[in-house]
Amino acid sequence: MSTSSDSRQPATGSQPSLLSYVRAIQARDMEALNKLRHNLRTPLNQIIGYCEMLLESAEEDGNSAIVRDLKRMHTSGGQLLALINDALAPWKIETGKLDVEGMRREMRTPLNAIIGYAELCLDEATPGSALSADLERIHKAGQNLYHFIEDDSLARQMPQGGPTGEGTLASKATLGTTSGLTGGLSPIHAAAELVAPSEPRPPSRLLVVDDDVINREMLGRRLQKLGYAVTEVGDGRSALATLNEGNYDLVLLDIIMPELDGFRVLEFIKTDQRLRHIPVIMLTALDDVESTVRCIEAGAEDFVPKPFNPIVLRARITASLEKKQLRDQEQAFLAQLQSERAKSERLLLNVLPRAVADRLKAGERTIVDSFLECTVLFADIVGFTSIAARSSPSRMVQLLNDLFSSFDRVAEQLALEKIKTIGDAYMLVSGVPVVRPDHAEICIEAAFEFLEALRVFNRRHHLDWQIRLGLHCGPVVAGIIGTRKFAYDLWGDTVNTASRMESHGVPGRVHVSDRTRELLGGCMTSEDRGTITVKGKGELRTWLLSKP
Repeated sequence: MSTSSDSRQPATGSQPSLLSYVRAIQARDMEALNKLRHNLRTPLNQIIGYCEMLLESAEEDGNSAIVRDLKRMHTSGGQLLALINDALAPWKIETGKLDVEGMRREMRTPLNAIIGYAELCLDEATPGSALSADLERIHKAGQNLYHFIEDDSLARQMPQGGPTGEGTLASKATLGTTSGLTGGLSPIHAAAELVAPSEPRPPSRLLVVDDDVINREMLGRRLQKLGYAVTEVGDGRSALATLNEGNYDLVLLDIIMPELDGFRVLEFIKTDQRLRHIPVIMLTALDDVESTVRCIEAGAEDFVPKPFNPIVLRARITASLEKKQLRDQEQAFLAQLQSERAKSERLLLNVLPRAVADRLKAGERTIVDSFLECTVLFADIVGFTSIAARSSPSRMVQLLNDLFSSFDRVAEQLALEKIKTIGDAYMLVSGVPVVRPDHAEICIEAAFEFLEALRVFNRRHHLDWQIRLGLHCGPVVAGIIGTRKFAYDLWGDTVNTASRMESHGVPGRVHVSDRTRELLGGCMTSEDRGTITVKGKGELRTWLLSKP
């Protein structure tokens, strides 16, 4: 939208500032009061007059699209006129009740509506048309009035608390002074930038919370033109209910609202674990530092005063959404990292006992321990070579995996440690790496559970496989082998003897050494097998166990 340069720039002139009028009025200069009323009412008369003329034309032409916005600007102009008349009433001047700060604060909301709706209407009007020219006049009058009431010198020089002690006059919320941000572009140009941003906007969801329906709808329309999905609510309770029902990327929250004000809504949001990550930008006509500090301390992302500077509003919304996107990416990265850690943990526990894995993660490089008492179990499939010759490799691997997986479940249920599989042999230990006094009893229980698991396996696959089981108790040395592919293994005579118990055992029976039977006491029925010749060990007395 193109506009003439003089219509874009606020009237600066050399007229006295609002501060000078206030000082003159406080000194009982009635002529200054009349001039102040004139300077405030003149732009209002322009706003109301042009709105009335445009309303007549729009209604005659059947242009219902702009009638609604013109009525809102006209109503806001009437509100401003009533505010000024009330604030500058003679009795207030006479009794020293002049409250300029309160007047300025109350004027911001309807003035924001006039300027904002004028910009929206200008965006839709045909450049150079009579409608566009009258809208420019309304917009310029609104800007002139804004610059007059938001005079810098007044903000700097008025004493803290103002004439009535209500709030402070901090630096202005610059709707019109955008030169520091845009090199002198007016809010109308800023609005044009808002309508046609240089970069495509993400489909972010924004929640606008304001009890003033005009402010709410105007802001919603402006944000929708930016490509945002906007939801509007008029009070704090509805805002909280809406947030709990859907996912939103940003909340624009008014402070002054009935019942549940913006401060309390912000507190509820930031104490809710599900909502606290949503950035909140506070919107208010207040300009005191205390309100700003309170909002930021409560967790607000930013603070935007009314009337809105379109460029500042856009910049702060964009910055807040970018921060949220970065936080969301960080959370997603942390979740992925946690998932990868859990996966690595599972993989590590597949090859190492938990106690050993914890020590390795803690920084130990050489892990070797001696255990005075433990029980080692070997299980081996009888005639596996001939069985494998009659089956395909894939079928054989599938069957072995099924059987050994059932053995793994037994080991996990009884808190025993699987050491490894060697072809068709399965090696288990009890009492390593965590010492336990019942290592022999629990390992014997595992052996009988293996036999039951084999019975179920044979019935499911219609097979007749058999296994030999051998156990021996004694001391071992345990530790980690390798630096790239870890393996936890056992060494010592106990391991060799347990292996011999298995190889010299009887299919379908639990074969144990004399030392193991002694540790069991009388908890198992044992059958003396006599002595057998074991390579490297000589004559050993062994036993076949049965459940009592």
